[in-house]
Amino acid sequence: MGKHFRHPNLPLDPLKIQGMGFETFKEYLPEHAREQVSALFTQEDLRVEVVPNRVTRHGDYRRLPEGGHVITINKGENHYRFLLTLIHELAHFRAFSNYGRGIKPHGIEWKNTFKTLMLPFLRPEIFPESLLMPLANYLKNPKASSDADFELTLALKSFDAANQKKYIFEIPEGSKFETQSGRIFVRGSKRTKRFICTEQSTGRVYLFQPHVRVKLLG
Repeated sequence: MGKHFRHPNLPLDPLKIQGMGFETFKEYLPEHAREQVSALFTQEDLRVEVVPNRVTRHGDYRRLPEGGHVITINKGENHYRFLLTLIHELAHFRAFSNYGRGIKPHGIEWKNTFKTLMLPFLRPEIFPESLLMPLANYLKNPKASSDADFELTLALKSFDAANQKKYIFEIPEGSKFETQSGRIFVRGSKRTKRFICTEQSTGRVYLFQPHVRVKLLG
């Protein structure tokens, strides 16, 4: 892409989902968002891939060495998280295309692009009422990860498939728990917004966000 810039008021070119066709991929989206998403994706060299779940991210955008572009999104995301992640990563592609590679990944160019793309989806036909206000609040100043927004994270996770895991803030202080990676910790006290937890095998201390889901051990 080099240093090619486009004026932010110019119309956005539609994109083409390559590799994984939209008909295969649309099942991961809320039903009433599918037509709107499809309209965004009809031309350029952007591929969308649905991949096995990753612990550290919901999705990502990369520019490929040969010049193409790819968005990857975790397969296990619920429909609403999938849509939010897709638009988040599409905003990276748009921002870098419009403003060049020198911008900050989650700077003002990305924030404004993300808001422009995401706001038309904030409708009750697409998102449940319990998500509309947290999403609207988040979009006032979107952060690099929606996981940094406690209210939005809890609202989104209420639509995840049922499991036996609990949030860190729900388990008693002194309890042992296991993370998704299999490491065992003891939950300590709360420091400002996060919880001090000690890894059992090493004695090292880590800070956990309150909405991390873990397996409580007996």
